[in-house]
Amino acid sequence: MTGAAPASQHQPRIFSGIQPSGGLTLGNYLGALKRFVEKQDEGIETIYCLVDMHAITVWQDPLRLRHATREMAAGFIAAGINPERSILFNQSQVSAHAELAWIFNCVARMGWMNRMTQFKDKAGKDKEAASLGLYAYPALMAADILVYHATHVPVGEDQRQHLELTRDIATKFNHDYETDFFPITEPVIEGAAARVMSLRDGTKKMSKSDPSDQSRINMTDSADTIAQKIRKAKTDAEPLPELLDGLKDRAEARNLVNIYAALDNRSPQEVLTEFAGQGFGAFKPKLADLAVASLSPISKRMQELMQDVAEIDRILGRGAERADEIATPIMERCFDIVGMVRARR
Repeated sequence: MTGAAPASQHQPRIFSGIQPSGGLTLGNYLGALKRFVEKQDEGIETIYCLVDMHAITVWQDPLRLRHATREMAAGFIAAGINPERSILFNQSQVSAHAELAWIFNCVARMGWMNRMTQFKDKAGKDKEAASLGLYAYPALMAADILVYHATHVPVGEDQRQHLELTRDIATKFNHDYETDFFPITEPVIEGAAARVMSLRDGTKKMSKSDPSDQSRINMTDSADTIAQKIRKAKTDAEPLPELLDGLKDRAEARNLVNIYAALDNRSPQEVLTEFAGQGFGAFKPKLADLAVASLSPISKRMQELMQDVAEIDRILGRGAERADEIATPIMERCFDIVGMVRARR
């Protein structure tokens, strides 16, 4: 028995995924895509997945899901993900995700799943009506990561609990089978706007499922729409403070400062140093100009890419082939460890 394998014993590899269950928002861009592009330049293998199997844990219209998957792929590419440098694919094209998820369903404990706060939030009051997939999807998320022996996962703060579960599953598998097979993956949580909040309520995460379109900036919004939404974003009457402590109880103000900082690659404190003492009448137009300059080229490129869905499908298919080349030998070894009889290829 040698215990669990730290990530450092494995080839450095980054994995992350986003559900294609709706349009991309500014929150997805600042909290994920922008960082994904930056990671691409760090010399570590990067694997990015559109997790369509996760999406169907709640009902999805098939035509809308197919469109959303392609649109999200277009968003990744428009934001700067290079499919030749990073592996970009949709989850359902690589069967190893489902295969490892079943093994992890047999490793994870019911008590662990019962503690998952996101299931409680998504299932609502009628948990009995929720799908089994929604309940068990943290095990699939662990499989998404560990089927590639990913050592690092860029995630938002709200996904930290699921990364902890991934680590628990890897540790238990390694312990049960007396192996160091799976790495203990490290979460990568960083950036001024790792958690972008609603433009209408600074205490809630910006979400594509919010019924109010004014609560979010969509990556497909026009320049005029982006500017208008920022001008109408909820704020308060106080001027911006000199120090971050002055934003402690000002959720909406803090959110807009964080968005500015993330878009401009600066720290929130640097933004406050520039705008201290000014009201939102002066700050919002500057933020609107910055957001339009940053996001409009991405929106335009997404529209161009969506004119050729066959090319998007080709990119996703090639990405799936590359992902499968990594996942297949890992799964073959995993089956062997578990004791499953497999024909040698």
